[in-house]
Amino acid sequence: MAKVLIATEKPFAPVAVKGIRKIVEEAGFELNLLEKYTEKSQLLTAIADVDAVIIRSDKIDAEVLDAAKNLKIVVRAGAGYDNVDCEAAKAHNVCVMNTPGQNSNAVAELCMGLIIYGLRNFYNGASGRELAGKKVGILAYGYIGKLVAKYCKAFGCEVYAYHPRRTDEQIKADGVIPTHSQEELFEKCDIVSVHTPSRPENKGCVNYACMSKIREKGIILNTARKEVFNEEDLIKVMNERTDIKYITDIQPACHEKMVAEFEGRYYATPKKMGAQTAEANINAGLAAANQIVKFIKNGDETFRVN
Repeated sequence: MAKVLIATEKPFAPVAVKGIRKIVEEAGFELNLLEKYTEKSQLLTAIADVDAVIIRSDKIDAEVLDAAKNLKIVVRAGAGYDNVDCEAAKAHNVCVMNTPGQNSNAVAELCMGLIIYGLRNFYNGASGRELAGKKVGILAYGYIGKLVAKYCKAFGCEVYAYHPRRTDEQIKADGVIPTHSQEELFEKCDIVSVHTPSRPENKGCVNYACMSKIREKGIILNTARKEVFNEEDLIKVMNERTDIKYITDIQPACHEKMVAEFEGRYYATPKKMGAQTAEANINAGLAAANQIVKFIKNGDETFRVN
């Protein structure tokens, strides 16, 4: 009997765990739980004899993989998977998957709230601006980017997108205007929403060359990862362009400096909350369970990332 572990320092909602258990046990597998653990040693012990593990933001590194003698698959319930050492997993012959699309609506709705929050001057009582009629740019046109584009169009925005692996035809099919570089996207838009995934080649890719080109009174929004921004360039642009705002769901390393120097033009959520909705929590957990069952029973690797 295959053993599946849910290892979550920040647990799934009880209803999500109940749904995961139903999927796993109906497949004839055993489900184990490790929730709210405080020491890595607890994870090392719990993972020792399992065939599969479902995680959230929990770290799976070489040490954990060394301890997991029977492990065949790790599923990160969510889109980002930089908390998993994919190369080490590959070396251990362990498949790594994410659950793309399951958190997308939660993040996209947060984007809309943050955009309006910025346009209305963080609700400080001063006269703000409306979203209708603005030119909105989507940097990385994936699951989340597509939804942000859809919602912005509903607000009456003209939407642009840049994605290095999407054709013009694919982008135009959604009624969105394609651009062919990050610089072009920023130059054409009043608001740019960044959804670039955290990969080695993307580190610091949102830089001075593009950020400095955003239109007057522009808003730069980041609900992706802090690593994709060049923070030195961000500070430089914020100093030079006193008309623009930076809003983020991920506090940058320079957070304290940003707070001190750019009052009224900078906002960061207290902690990353893009996917923190009850619905996303459930959707991602159930998707992870279904992917594990399909992988173990049928060898399905549809969402493999390593």
